[in-house]
Amino acid sequence: MIKGLFEGKRWAALWKALPDYYIPGFIMTLKIAVSGLLLALILGVIFGSLSSMRFKPARIISRIYVEFIQNTPLALQVLFYYSVLPIILSSTASGSGIRIPKFVLGVIGVGIYHGAYISEVIRTGIEAIPKGQSEAAASQGFSYLETMYYIILPQTVRIIMPPLANQALNLVKNTSILAMVAGMDLMYFTDSWGADRGYFAQAYLTSAVLYFIICFPLARLARYLEIRSMRLPAPKRMVFEEEST
Repeated sequence: MIKGLFEGKRWAALWKALPDYYIPGFIMTLKIAVSGLLLALILGVIFGSLSSMRFKPARIISRIYVEFIQNTPLALQVLFYYSVLPIILSSTASGSGIRIPKFVLGVIGVGIYHGAYISEVIRTGIEAIPKGQSEAAASQGFSYLETMYYIILPQTVRIIMPPLANQALNLVKNTSILAMVAGMDLMYFTDSWGADRGYFAQAYLTSAVLYFIICFPLARLARYLEIRSMRLPAPKRMVFEEEST
């Protein structure tokens, strides 16, 4: 095994495989990660805001989503989207045999999964803002959505940025689960080339380096934001709150 790791012809074969296997997989992983993160942020803001509402049904809906997604494996969820979701869509459509593109499948899989975690991050950030902010906004005629958009959410940025960076890091690594359903991502092409040639050491070592290229800057960013957030002052009260008291 060690001897094969340093065998020149294996690395030469890997070099030739880069344009056809690793580069497309690397690009697909980046696309899925960016699009999945965007979906996760949208879901996180929506359900994080719902969980902080006084309207109890909204909080119940948010908790159902968060608890179910967080307490079921990502692999099971992806297999459900791959195998069961097309059947559901076919039964509701006029035709049959609906197939979900691999890219869309990947975005849905990691987006919905990490949206549940980001919603908890958003909820924590909202709850960290003094309640007087919301009460003062209500006294000035702001609706709940206006209060969230103009007052509360902008102030949560300092609090939520470090865990958001960590979620982005975890999301990139979790795209590898799409190899189970031929997701055309980096891990899928790594498995395909490694199994075809039997050069598993070269295949997975190269894949690890490529994942490291994506994940290491995110890890450093998360650490930087964490340190920076500890140095910044606490959120200040809004001017109109002081005027109203």
